[in-house]
Amino acid sequence: MKPTPVVPMILSGGAGTRLWPLSREAAPKPFMPLPDGETLLAKTAHRALALDGVGTFLTITNREYYFHTRDTYAAGGHESSALYLLEPFGRNTAPAVALGALYAQAKGLGDRVLLVLPADHLIGDQQAFADAVARASSLAGRGLLVTFGITPTHPETGFGYIECGAAIERADGNMPAAYRARRFVEKPALSTASDYVADGHYVWNSGMFAFKADVVVEAFAKHAPGVLAAVKPIVQSIPDIDSATILEIDAAHFAAVPDISIDYAIMERAAEAGDVAVVRGRFDWSDVGSWQAVAALATADDDGNRGQGERVSIATRETYVHAADRIVATVGVENLVIVDTPDAVLVAHRDHVQRVKDVVGELKARGHDAYKLHRTVARPWGTYTNLEEAPGFKIKRIEVRPGAALSLQLHHRRSEHWVVVRGVAHVTNGEREFDVHENESTYIPVETKHRLENRQREPLVIIEVQCGDYLGEDDIVRFDDRYGRVPA
Repeated sequence: MKPTPVVPMILSGGAGTRLWPLSREAAPKPFMPLPDGETLLAKTAHRALALDGVGTFLTITNREYYFHTRDTYAAGGHESSALYLLEPFGRNTAPAVALGALYAQAKGLGDRVLLVLPADHLIGDQQAFADAVARASSLAGRGLLVTFGITPTHPETGFGYIECGAAIERADGNMPAAYRARRFVEKPALSTASDYVADGHYVWNSGMFAFKADVVVEAFAKHAPGVLAAVKPIVQSIPDIDSATILEIDAAHFAAVPDISIDYAIMERAAEAGDVAVVRGRFDWSDVGSWQAVAALATADDDGNRGQGERVSIATRETYVHAADRIVATVGVENLVIVDTPDAVLVAHRDHVQRVKDVVGELKARGHDAYKLHRTVARPWGTYTNLEEAPGFKIKRIEVRPGAALSLQLHHRRSEHWVVVRGVAHVTNGEREFDVHENESTYIPVETKHRLENRQREPLVIIEVQCGDYLGEDDIVRFDDRYGRVPA
């Protein structure tokens, strides 16, 4: 068996609503720190680059997540290996895969195998994963569309399943077996899932794939021509596609792309035609899709309690507690999930954690920012933390990285007072530019162009007091921005 070289393609999107309040729309599940302190996105990049022969990888993500993604890769030493396709908004996995495949063709890599990896999966056994990829890349090199199946450990209603048909490759040493994919099955009822586990011919659909770029483009042409027709002009319109490492997708073109998953668009139909193989992975796998899954990553005490942070458990059983900034104490409870963050607390029965997404829906309906933002919000230039807010005023702590700057902007409905508590701020205030040192301040009137910049080698920290009748983040008019947030 000779594996075909692979090009990893990481798909990073989705809000991870079942993991609220740690996962939020502006900082979704791939960026959520796990008990070991590392994020799922960082683990996915490391797993991809650890494969033999892999030197670069492609990430397809939302434009709003680019800087957070870049910082994650930089922290792991992977930034120089990354290429980016930046979507203006989500359009599901089929358009993302089509974009990646057409991009690979444009780069002259049509005969290379694309290894599609969701950014929010957890796999511990790197060698078993590498063996499965080797098997999959060999099959993909023969023109098959390959998916990875996971042997079920229990009846699970939150996953899709794949029915395995005739064997294509038998298990051989470390190499896992591969089968024809007979059919894809949507998330089943519990009784059906139990039957699948007992049957032994069904695997969980992991959402990971391997196929040649040329082959999957042909599959789109055959099974989902509408997706291909909508995506082709987008790729053709991208300037400098041969040399650029960051490629932004035009929003007007992208709005016409169908919102559909790769399973629906391609894999289910190709399986009916006998063109899909499923590699039965031997590696451990979790999509970390619920608080139950997160809890399973922590070590249990004698009473089955798990968690992170400072906790006190009295007469407590089978309870998971995430404590962020303070001690969380439980007394006389059992079978709960408790997640404490600086601005929101979740208390849920373990049997109902799948309904956490309903909380996010309710917050959206109320127009509450907690569905989207944490108290501390990452920006390309650093972070800001909301300290206090009431009608007429808001207080923030703003930290600006060395060499970074906020956009040149103004606000129609609020003024701002800046007090420097650490470092030196270079300030543009109307027509004037000047430095503000520690224990000094400046005032930005309404309708005044202004910019905050850190020209020093140490972080800049200021306290900002906003005053006005409207304090929303959308009251920002940008005139110049080094991070590309001003429309052309």
